[in-house]
Amino acid sequence: MSVLGVFLASLLAAAVAAARAAGGGCAAERFSSNRVYAACSDLPHLGASVHWTYDAAAASLSVAFVAAPPSPGGWVAWGLNPTGGGMAGTQALVALPTGGGGGYEVQTFDIEGYSLSAPGKLKYPTSDLAAEVAADGRVSVFGKLALQNGTAEVNQVWQVGPVSGGSMMPHAMSSDNKAAMGKLNLLTGAATSSAGGGSNLRKKNTHGILNAVSWGLLLPMGAIFARYLKTFKSADPAWFYLHVACQLIGYGVGVSGWATGIHLGNLSKGITYSLHRNIGITVFALGTLQIFALFLRPKKDHKYRVYWNAYHHSVGYTIIILGIVNIFKGMSILNVEQKWKTGYIIAISILGGIAVILEAVTWSIVLKRRKEENKSYNGASNGHLPLSM
Repeated sequence: MSVLGVFLASLLAAAVAAARAAGGGCAAERFSSNRVYAACSDLPHLGASVHWTYDAAAASLSVAFVAAPPSPGGWVAWGLNPTGGGMAGTQALVALPTGGGGGYEVQTFDIEGYSLSAPGKLKYPTSDLAAEVAADGRVSVFGKLALQNGTAEVNQVWQVGPVSGGSMMPHAMSSDNKAAMGKLNLLTGAATSSAGGGSNLRKKNTHGILNAVSWGLLLPMGAIFARYLKTFKSADPAWFYLHVACQLIGYGVGVSGWATGIHLGNLSKGITYSLHRNIGITVFALGTLQIFALFLRPKKDHKYRVYWNAYHHSVGYTIIILGIVNIFKGMSILNVEQKWKTGYIIAISILGGIAVILEAVTWSIVLKRRKEENKSYNGASNGHLPLSM
């Protein structure tokens, strides 16, 4: 949308908001089919309003959302986000024009990232979906949602955008659009604008960064120190302390990332990324097992040391592989920008390249040592052969 278009859309929204304020706001709005709601609230952004009737005993929410699209024939959307504020995780009702007849229909979107995919079922069971456009161009979205028992306050997200060629186009990125989120108390009717979406996004980003640095970088570095540096006699015992330092720091940072993920999961009522969650729990459990196993490490000459080594190596590599897989899974869930994926791929590729080079170098050193040891052994053996008579 051009700068002029954004300006005109903002001007239109301001005019509509002013007209509604003069006419009594949401309390003066009327709907077809004798739809009446127990409460309403004028939302602080985009000149929108929301009407609702909430049956707390049945956890049933009947809602009507009203907003003007930025241009005739545009889309409007309202939804609840059980994971926090912001777009990612929102269970959205989107009103779209149906052909050229001027009518509207409602489609549902389970928004997992920061872009829309195909319409699909919501985490909340829905019914009575409908939409209509008023003479002043404002579009109303109607629906009924079955919430979780005991729900009193919800995170709501709303938005408007243009339609081109029959397809939804991205909404504008003005401050008004970015701020179109907040909390709605279904019992008291209190509706507030919130920066909680940014706060929740920061928590998700923190969760991702902590896990990428710990399970995805520090632990692989620790494994590299242990596998390759100990081949060099001059690096003993420095390699061991480097290995332990990377693993302990990585585990500590990883626990923080895991705890952040558990917290985000507790905030996410109704949405669970099962595979990502289960892999994360597995990585944490195996990592904790590795830490406790350090206290049970036999001495080098102990007969059980070979079994401990086999366990330690196999579990360690399993943690690294699962950790890296889960990092990419988390990036997909957050729908992070490609530059972050590329940055992590470059970082892990550098570690992988170093490992390949050191693998070749250390094998050449080991083979050379074996050759020298065999030569020395054969020479010593030949020196003790009895003289022939």
